[in-house]
Amino acid sequence: MDNNTKKTRSATALKILIPILVVVAIGAVWFAKNGANIGNADSMTPENADANPDFVLEVTEELDIESLKAYGLPIIIDFGADSCIPCKEMAPVLKELNEELRGKAIVKFVDVWKYPQLADGYPIQVIPTQVFFDTEGNPFAPSDPEASQMIMYSHRETNEHVFTTHQGGMTKDMLLAALTEMGLEE
Repeated sequence: MDNNTKKTRSATALKILIPILVVVAIGAVWFAKNGANIGNADSMTPENADANPDFVLEVTEELDIESLKAYGLPIIIDFGADSCIPCKEMAPVLKELNEELRGKAIVKFVDVWKYPQLADGYPIQVIPTQVFFDTEGNPFAPSDPEASQMIMYSHRETNEHVFTTHQGGMTKDMLLAALTEMGLEE
């Protein structure tokens, strides 16, 4: 085999190998970024949800709403405080729903007096205030906002629906009704 043939084969091998390596690198980066969400809603069971910090009731460090939306589950975030009387009344309901619906819905509690930075960007005027997102990750659009005492917020300039909230305490039945309308699968 002469030198030209060897060079041609080496060049051809590089032309094939480089695109393969690029594809593998892109796949590795994608998996590193999205690997935590693989198998989320479809294979989420209460057993593996128990070990997942995204399903813990109390938020103390970071509230990554985009990560939570990736599960494709309805989300309720209750902004309150441990020492607020209506919040104390809701606490057992939130705990119960968090435990019962783990892997089917995401129920979170943020103590805004201990962790005020976690409420940044949310329309919290009083506590408790609940914020709702449907299974598509969109702000919940209740069929009858007035009857359910929901407040729908839109972006001032674009008029895009950005938040749906409820101010004050909610019963378990009220929360379940909202979750069902948001797409909770029994």
